[in-house]
Amino acid sequence: MTENGRPTARLALDGTPHHRRLLDGTDWASLTTGRGTGEFLPEALARLLDPDPAVRADAATDALGEVTHQNTIYEATVPVARYVAAILDQPHLTAGDFDPDAAGPSRRPTLVRLLEWLGDTACDADDECVAIGERRHGERFLHEYEEMRAFRDLRPVILGAVRPFLGHERADVRDAALVAAVPLAEHPLLGGHRSELADHARRLLATSTDRHNRDRALDALRAWGHDPGDLETAADVAARERYAHSEAERDLRAADPTGGYDDDPPF
Repeated sequence: MTENGRPTARLALDGTPHHRRLLDGTDWASLTTGRGTGEFLPEALARLLDPDPAVRADAATDALGEVTHQNTIYEATVPVARYVAAILDQPHLTAGDFDPDAAGPSRRPTLVRLLEWLGDTACDADDECVAIGERRHGERFLHEYEEMRAFRDLRPVILGAVRPFLGHERADVRDAALVAAVPLAEHPLLGGHRSELADHARRLLATSTDRHNRDRALDALRAWGHDPGDLETAADVAARERYAHSEAERDLRAADPTGGYDDDPPF
């Protein structure tokens, strides 16, 4: 639903904005975070919609880091992700961020930070992380890791909130949306979106020099059976070779419990 070209707030049956119902209807204090419990989250999450960009920046730091500390999915992570997805289209989220004449220090727009957080969290719960967990902890890893499983189940909802920003007028928003969408699209029900995302990945590779974003786009294209060779630069090849070398060294160290010493190391 739009009004004068701007998305309008999604409303519940009683007229309350959807994100407000999520905030007020969650027992945050009962949920675990990296800080202990989530009792601090309602205030921090509400500040993500403050008209002041500096307040929003502090709120993002206060709220998001504590629910993905050390790449961990906590009990509070899923409701925070639901709330973040629900506010992506709220006008206050971008107030003052995209004004070229705005005074004050340069900072990443809140919208970009939230998209990046959703993407990073999706990577912390992607298929590769599940495979690593199963190798280390056994086949029941995902079954027993309820928080990760709940986040993975939420991926279609999150992608639905992220997808409108793939066509945003700003490149930093478009690119953050794509990088977030890539791990979300691993969900079995979202395979039909990969062709569209591949087109956006090619656009990113034709326009962006950001190393992280380019690596994500190239990896996605290869994973989906596309040949990105014509869009791969010398810097991309060098980065891929460095990564492969680092992976080989890690595998070698993991296979050699002595760390390469004939005797116990002298420390």
